[in-house]
Amino acid sequence: MIRFLVIAISVLLFYLEPIFGLFSPVELNSDFYVLVPRFLIIYLIFVAIYYDRKRAMLYGLFFGLLYDVFFIDIIGLYSFIYPLMCLVASYTVKYIHQHLLVSTILTLLLVAGVELLLFLFYTSIGIKTMTFTYFYQHNLIPTMIANAVFLLMFGWAFKYILLNRFNQKALLLQK
Repeated sequence: MIRFLVIAISVLLFYLEPIFGLFSPVELNSDFYVLVPRFLIIYLIFVAIYYDRKRAMLYGLFFGLLYDVFFIDIIGLYSFIYPLMCLVASYTVKYIHQHLLVSTILTLLLVAGVELLLFLFYTSIGIKTMTFTYFYQHNLIPTMIANAVFLLMFGWAFKYILLNRFNQKALLLQK
């Protein structure tokens, strides 16, 4: 049963993202701030860092394709970005330490990269018509704060679960 825990958490986070998306936008002082939950990509980056790069990329491709089909109707956008971020994370940790703080910072940078790639794509095809300053102040910063809170709450649990699963997998391969 424990071997299905990694995929079960992925499925749970995939379903939780739109639920938390219902709380956005938030109005403060007559300005609207958009909080985009990126729980799944955060978890997939942790899977790439602490468990298995190949598996993280496969999950990223699968859930990215599901996200494309169910939420945005542009097939290929998330199914390209999710595995790309997992690949970048796995290659980056080869050169830096896998400490939780370093992984947290790397994850937040990659989530910011996801948001910037999506902003550039949507503005280039004309879906979004906003300036970069407006995007930065009203979308990127609130999104990063919300995802940082999520990561601070659950990052240690993700690391613990994935490292335990990795150790169980290594023990099974030794037998």
